[in-house]
Amino acid sequence: MKKFLQLILLVTAISITAQNNTTYWQQHVDYTMNVDVDVDNYKYKGTQKLVYTNNSPDVLDKVFYHLYFNAFQPGSEMDARVQSIIDPDKRMVVNHGTKYNPRYQSKIAKLKPNEIGYLNVISLKQNGIEVSYKTEGTVLIVTLNNPIKSGEAVTFDMIFEGQIPVMIRRAGRNNKDGVALSMAQWYPKMAEYDFEGWHAEAYIAREFHGVWGNFDVTLHIDKKYTVGGTGYLQNPQEIGHGYEDKTKPLTIKKGRKLSWHFVAPNVHDFTWAADPDFTHDIRKTKSGTQLHFLYKNDKKYEKAWKEIQPLTEKALDYFNSVIGPYPWKQYSVIQGGDGGMEYAMCTLISGGETLGSIIGTVFHELAHAWFQQLLATNESKHSWMDEGFATYISTLASNKILKNNGDKPTSGNYKGYFNLVNSEIEEPLTTHADRFNTNAAFGTGSYTKGSMFLTQLNYIIGEENLKKSLKKYYEDFKFKHPTPNDFQRVAEKVSGIQLDWYLNEWIETTHTIDYAIAKVEDKNITLVRVGQMPMPIDVKVTYSDESFQDFYIPLKMMQGQKSTSAILKADWAWSSPFYTFSTSKEIKKVEIDASGLMADINRSNNVFITD
Repeated sequence: MKKFLQLILLVTAISITAQNNTTYWQQHVDYTMNVDVDVDNYKYKGTQKLVYTNNSPDVLDKVFYHLYFNAFQPGSEMDARVQSIIDPDKRMVVNHGTKYNPRYQSKIAKLKPNEIGYLNVISLKQNGIEVSYKTEGTVLIVTLNNPIKSGEAVTFDMIFEGQIPVMIRRAGRNNKDGVALSMAQWYPKMAEYDFEGWHAEAYIAREFHGVWGNFDVTLHIDKKYTVGGTGYLQNPQEIGHGYEDKTKPLTIKKGRKLSWHFVAPNVHDFTWAADPDFTHDIRKTKSGTQLHFLYKNDKKYEKAWKEIQPLTEKALDYFNSVIGPYPWKQYSVIQGGDGGMEYAMCTLISGGETLGSIIGTVFHELAHAWFQQLLATNESKHSWMDEGFATYISTLASNKILKNNGDKPTSGNYKGYFNLVNSEIEEPLTTHADRFNTNAAFGTGSYTKGSMFLTQLNYIIGEENLKKSLKKYYEDFKFKHPTPNDFQRVAEKVSGIQLDWYLNEWIETTHTIDYAIAKVEDKNITLVRVGQMPMPIDVKVTYSDESFQDFYIPLKMMQGQKSTSAILKADWAWSSPFYTFSTSKEIKKVEIDASGLMADINRSNNVFITD
């Protein structure tokens, strides 16, 4: 009996271990930073205390930090990429040629020593003891004194200094709108370690993947500057600048600088912007979130930046209803950067002379508060998820709030995708964001084709199931790092339809969809799959007496069907190029996918009209 009980305990232990090996985990960080900023020479010095918790099952003998500002130096990997790619980002180059015969020169290559960006680590300790490290471009490689065991937390104490680069991409000083400081990716940032290992790639141009945690940041900066960004200001009465409780007295200390103390819970980044001429408006929403708007005190911006405020609240309400509640108490829309970019609890938006010039960007970046800041996919590896999902949901928000595009708000994306296919430069969306051959393929693929992943999923599993899938995805993966498979499995569980084939075909290949009506004879209709990618098929048949019927042909690989009022036909196996079915009356017209949701690259063969 004793041996039997021991055996039971051993089996139980093995079972628990096996479960733990497949259980989701993620690393955790707690940052405390104290930073002094010199706005006259664009330099700053800081201390960073980082408590790093290894929740992985692995023992770590090294850690890596990102030093993003080092990318803005002549000869950097970012500089090399700008010079070598055939269609460089126009914000990052000067064209010495013509529109049709361009001769591009990298702006980074021409930076002077007082214009470059840099992040230098002066000292680094692990649990109070100096640790060995080296800098390789935008990555700091740290060889640990003692490995970090599974479940162990260690403390890294760092002294660092930085120089804010001339604005070229995302972050920097004195952008085109005259905003003094756009401080994104400005601090030594611990790289992510997950089930795939370390993500410590060089900063080339694309986006980010950060460790979930908490930030406690104090910025000492010239008192004329208004600061906005990630986190909640802890000492508003010592600061003013529109943050204070106007029913209480200010307690601003004497001196040239103010000390702004921010705390940001459960985020994976910290960003801020500052300018001596910011207007700061606060909008208290019905949902309880405070919306902060910081923009240049300039008449040419005032009208649009006022108009955008109630519309931002409407977009917030829409996203709350169709995805899930925004969990933080504050979100800031800040003029800065070089276009639009999402960050924790805020976004940097450039421009704003007209409402039309910024409203689409504001909606898109606010959508990223869910699709990447809350559902924190790896933007570098799966750019189509955050960009595509944000594009999809912000397009629907724009249609609802601004009454755009009628009942087909995503139709413009299809045109962009068809142009990409015809250009013959498309690449699979499994391509790392930095490694697309062209910026055009990255942009159209990630934003446009990525958004169409959801639009076509509507076609495959039905609109209600798609809506339920988005909400379930939020519930299951908020404050985590979901992968494409995670979303696929959510949609499968909601719909009862298998979708591995769809993720594979649409994301992992460049196969295209093309179905045609091969022939109509008497009451028999034969369809043919011309393209490589299989799909379920909706067919509308109009009869000679002007009545009509809808037919639904599931794809066999789906092992299920969407809910529909159409007549259900037998499954179509992908390996069979032809499919024939019969109707009950004389046929006048046959149309494949009357909804237009399927991305068929040749719709000219989707309609057959009898003579």
